[in-house]
Formats: sequence, C-alpha cells, structure tokens
Amino acid sequence: MPDSTIQGYIHSTESCGTVDGPGIRYVIFMQGCPLRCQYCHNPDTWKLQDGRIVTAGQLVSEAGKYKSYMRFSGGGVTVSGGEPLLQSEFVQTFFRLCHEEGISTALDTAGSVPLDRCRAVLEHTDLVLLDIKHMDPDRYRDLTAGALAPTLEFARYLQEQKIPTWIRYVLVPGLTDQEEGLHRLGAFLQPMENIQRVDLLPFHKLGEYKWKTLQYPYTLWETPEPTKAQIAEAAAILRQYGVPLQSPS
Repeated sequence: MPDSTIQGYIHSTESCGTVDGPGIRYVIFMQGCPLRCQYCHNPDTWKLQDGRIVTAGQLVSEAGKYKSYMRFSGGGVTVSGGEPLLQSEFVQTFFRLCHEEGISTALDTAGSVPLDRCRAVLEHTDLVLLDIKHMDPDRYRDLTAGALAPTLEFARYLQEQKIPTWIRYVLVPGLTDQEEGLHRLGAFLQPMENIQRVDLLPFHKLGEYKWKTLQYPYTLWETPEPTKAQIAEAAAILRQYGVPLQSPS
C-alpha cells in the first residue's frame, strides 16, 4: 500500500491505554497544536517539528501487535495530541489502514481545525472524544489563544453525521467553572443524540514541571485543583440538561 509510507510527526505512544476511549487502546500522541491552553499538561507537544517522524504503515504494524487485547476488551487505537487534525492527511490514512486491519479508531481532538480538513478523517473515525474548553468565545480565547467557533461547527457536524462522541470538559477553578458557561454547555449538548457520554475532568497539576522545563510562562501556579464540592456543583448543573454525564471522580 503506497500511501502507508505517508509520514507524520508524533510525540509518543502508549500501548495499553484505558482512559482515551473504550477498552484497551493503543494511543498515539501527535505532535503540534494550534492552541495554547493555560492548563495544558503536554506543552511539549505544541511545536510540530519537535516530533518523531513515523510512517502510517509503521504505526499500524505497531498497533497490530495489541490487536488481540483490543478485540477482547472492545478497544482499538486512539489518536490524540497535541491536535491530531493538524496532520489530517496522515491521520486519515492511518485510520483507513487500521480499518483494513479490523482495528477500531477514535479521535481525541479540540475540533480547532477548519472543518474542511476534518471531513475525510471522520469518514474513518468510529468515535470522537471532543474537548470543549469553554462556551464563552471571549473566555475561550483568553484560555486557549484560539477561537471557539471551529469547535462548535465541528460538534454540529458530528451531530449531523451521527458520529458517536464523548465530550470532555476540564473544570478549572476560576477559569471554566462559571455557572453561566456550564449552563451554556448543557444547553448546547442537550439536543445532540450522538453524544454517548460527557466527562467532567478535574484540573490537575501533573504537567506543571513541563512548563518549568520548557521555560514557558505558566499562569496557574496558584490555581488549586477543584474540590469535590466544586465538582459536584458543576455536575449538578450539567445534569439539569439530561446529558449522559459520567460520575466525576
């Protein structure tokens, strides 16, 4: 297959992931991201050229070593990032090759890339894990240095195409925990029948050392992780809209 030689930049892989989709998964973390999220725990994935070059065929061969575990557990491969849709042609090819090998595919994305670059990838995507950062355009830009509109357009396209989707929302005290924003999120997701689950993810500080190592300016040194009470309050708002919220940890 000649297109198996298409090259992409990756940051790393995880052979037996259990949190980025159902079952046991081979997870590829792509290199490169257009956003600059204040709470990012992988800022070392931002710059595309810092990645390791691999071919789609190489990744399929590596993932194939774990096919029996995937089938037994209902798992597959997940392409995460960084923002994998920055390398949409590579991901499209990789997913198509995975399907030819009988491997299920999941895409973990913020939907921040123009939709025209995403459609072909989604033709070979079994599940999307969509990370919605905020529902207020101004707060979204302050938080990520990017625009909210592409993410909302992407989400509506997933609904239109009936692509199974998990929503992820990181709860950061003082940044993403405003009641108005949570109500907007619930109202936006409420009519979307393709949404299989909504995960409310507590902000954590595990990636702070990377910011220090890279000498990037980090603004959340003093920001605490959310308390159980804060998580419960946010969850209660989302449940008002009947979305399939998973019990927050």
